[in-house]
Amino acid sequence: MENKRTRKLKDYNPGNCPVIYSLNRIGNRWKLLVIHYIKQGHNRYSTLQKVIPDISRQTLTNQLRELEADGILERTVFPQIPPKVEYKLTELGLSLQPIIHEMSKWGLQFVNPDQDEK
Repeated sequence: MENKRTRKLKDYNPGNCPVIYSLNRIGNRWKLLVIHYIKQGHNRYSTLQKVIPDISRQTLTNQLRELEADGILERTVFPQIPPKVEYKLTELGLSLQPIIHEMSKWGLQFVNPDQDEK
């Protein structure tokens, strides 16, 4: 199901640019955080909401759907009442871990903890 509000870099036409391809899959404000926290074991919708408190319910739902559609996440629904849904990274999703790790290392070099208190 294609979300009409999905913001992808479709207007750019640089041929087969791998950077634009990557940004279209993971390059928004929330997707890398969702991937990061699922890898850490926060694999249920409610736990993702707790660890990413600034994300709206609708945005989280949309991000999870897009990541699933792109083959980065796998969604498992357990047949029980109340329904239980868990997410896990696919092989493609796991292949993003070195990128996220390098981003974390880079961020640690420049993060200013005092700035967050302002």
